[in-house]
Amino acid sequence: MRRAIEISKNGMDNNKGGPFGAIVVKDGEIIAESYNQVTSENDPTAHAEISAIRKACKKLNSFQLEDCIIYTSCEPCPMCFGAIYWSRVKAVYYAYTKEDAAEIDFDDQFIYQELEKNIDNRNIKFINLERENAQQVFEAWKNKTDKIEY
Repeated sequence: MRRAIEISKNGMDNNKGGPFGAIVVKDGEIIAESYNQVTSENDPTAHAEISAIRKACKKLNSFQLEDCIIYTSCEPCPMCFGAIYWSRVKAVYYAYTKEDAAEIDFDDQFIYQELEKNIDNRNIKFINLERENAQQVFEAWKNKTDKIEY
């Protein structure tokens, strides 16, 4: 955890992004680490956890991290939460809470509220188009015999 906190400070001090850091550990060894790089990379998905997951997957040559643990300086946001679940890590340890983050203007509560709304009542419009055409691809996936399940 101390390493995650240390790299969060390093990234922040070097103006790479917000004060967040994350490491991925497997069998007691750090296999990936990253800090928030949203502003330096002009990438809203360049959160510490996402970047660390990407690096860990690349290092392990796998899209799943089942035997890994993530240590992160702050409770993950909704995007990172989703990525953590998709990566199938076995545990997440965090220092600051989402309430702590909200106190310094990193408040994700509005996203949680948006998820609860009916799709027609969200602040960003979600418009369904070409469902029938897209369904052909989904049907092909369903019948694909050489697909890699995940």
